[in-house]
Formats: sequence, structure tokens, C-alpha cells
Amino acid sequence: MIINKDASKSKKIVAKAKEKRYNKVHKKGGIILKIENPEELKKIANKIRIHIIDQVYEAQSGHPGGSLSCADIMTVLYFNQMNIHEKEPEAPLRDRFVLSKGHCSPALYGTLVERGFLEEEQLKTFRKIDGNLQGHPDKNKVPGVDMTTGSLGQGLSVANGMALNSKLEHDGYRVYCLLGDGEIEEGQVWEAAMTAHKYKLDNLCAIVDYNHLQIDGDIETVKALDNLEGKWKSFGFHVLTVDGHDIQSLIDAFTTAKLTKEKPTVIIAKTVKGKGVSFMENKAGWHGKAPNKEEYEKAIKELKGGMEKC
Repeated sequence: MIINKDASKSKKIVAKAKEKRYNKVHKKGGIILKIENPEELKKIANKIRIHIIDQVYEAQSGHPGGSLSCADIMTVLYFNQMNIHEKEPEAPLRDRFVLSKGHCSPALYGTLVERGFLEEEQLKTFRKIDGNLQGHPDKNKVPGVDMTTGSLGQGLSVANGMALNSKLEHDGYRVYCLLGDGEIEEGQVWEAAMTAHKYKLDNLCAIVDYNHLQIDGDIETVKALDNLEGKWKSFGFHVLTVDGHDIQSLIDAFTTAKLTKEKPTVIIAKTVKGKGVSFMENKAGWHGKAPNKEEYEKAIKELKGGMEKC
């Protein structure tokens, strides 16, 4: 195949010009697009956790455990890392996010509210028959959602396609994909990992929410992952392991991922299922269960108390 080098060079120049214009637009209006203070980010994560509990309680269904465990990850991505803007949810050069563990949509919706893509009042429609905030996110109905997900194991394949498109078109955007640790028992995840390595998708960053619990119990009992770091390394990924609730550690890991070239990165984020609500923490029973009134009030009290400590 003959490649026109001059045409390729011209396309790169155009792409860089587009990106500069995009970044310039996103700095207008005094909107804070990158929060660097970990304490401020902790407050946002706590607000997201409150939104999670509100949604699941209002609907009396949903998945609070895994949503609570990934709130800090979501916060760092949407408020410190990703190049996005609430007024341009479909901007062609925006960074993409794929919530492969789509059942944890309460975390995504709560994040989109805090980031300005949704109004807080909309959260009351979560899982309602006439609402757009379905139990699994729908990109055709919710601004800020980049991919409709829910069937576990498929998100990384989609993220690969997005990342490959970014490279082929010289668009420069990055793609992030959040996976559950139970989810990566699915074989398609590892096929996608092979593909990401083959195409050297260094603009792709996968994150594993490693909270050690899934719907049927402990991960190691259901289907042991055994040397998770080694598995990803053997599939050609740059592997980073961090405390998934340490804001600064997450910032550092995502920054390192951006600097990694010629291979994709996976961040194994060690988390606690049900994080922030004492009686939900490390309990598989809260994978897909709504709190009753007494439990709801106790959870909100704890989370609001956490806000005061931030």
C-alpha cells in the first residue's frame, strides 16, 4: 500500500489545529474543567455517592455496591483528566468514556449531574418506565453517555474501536473504559485485550474496579483471577496498580498512562464495594439491592458526615 506522506502530514496539522480550537472553546466562560486539589475532588466523589444512594432508593432497584466503589475513579476522570464539555456532549474531538460495567449507571448519572450534563432533578427518573435514565446507560437518550452498555464483557471491544478511529483520523482524543473485576471473567475482554495490544492503542486506558466481589460472592471463589497484573502484562498492557480511593494516586496513574507510548494501559484500582456506607462495604449482598427507608437515611447521614470531613 502506497501512502501519500504529504497528505498524511497535512491531515495531522489539521487535526492539531482542530484540537487547539476545541481546547480554546472549552476554556471560555470561566468554567473549571480541571480540578487539581484532591480535597475538592473528594467532595465531588462524595456528592456522587449521595446521588447513587438517592437514585437506587427512589427507584427501589439498582446496583449500589459497584457504583459506590467506582465514584473516586469517575471523579478523577471527569473533573481532572478528560477533555470534555457539558455544552458540547458530542464534540468530535472530546475524550470518550465507556462504562463497560453498565449496571453501575447510578455512578455515571451522578457524575454527569455534577459535571453539568444532567439536571439533578432528572435523577428521580432513574429506572422509571417513562424516563431516559435506564438501569443501563443509553447513548441515544442521555447526553454525555458515549456508549450504550449493559451486556458485560463488550465495553473494551467498543473502546478499542473508538481508540483506533482516533488514531486513523489523527483526532488525538483518548478513550477510557471502566471494567468490573467480575466482568473480566468474560472471554471477550481478553480477545479485546489482544486487539488493543496488536494495534498499539496507547490512547486507550482500561480501568478495572477491583473490589473483589460480584453478584454471587467473592471473586476468588466464583472464578479466581490469579495474578491479575501478570495476566494484563502477558497481553501486552502497561499495568499500574493503585488504591482506587486515593485521589492523588489515581491522578498520577492516569497521567502516567498518557505518557505511555506504543502500548495500551490498564489501571487496576483496588477498591471497596459499597465504599462510603459502612453497612454496605465489602458486602456482596449490596451488589444489586435497594436500601429501605431506615437504611437509606443511615447511608445519607454517613455520606453527609463524610462531606463535612473533606
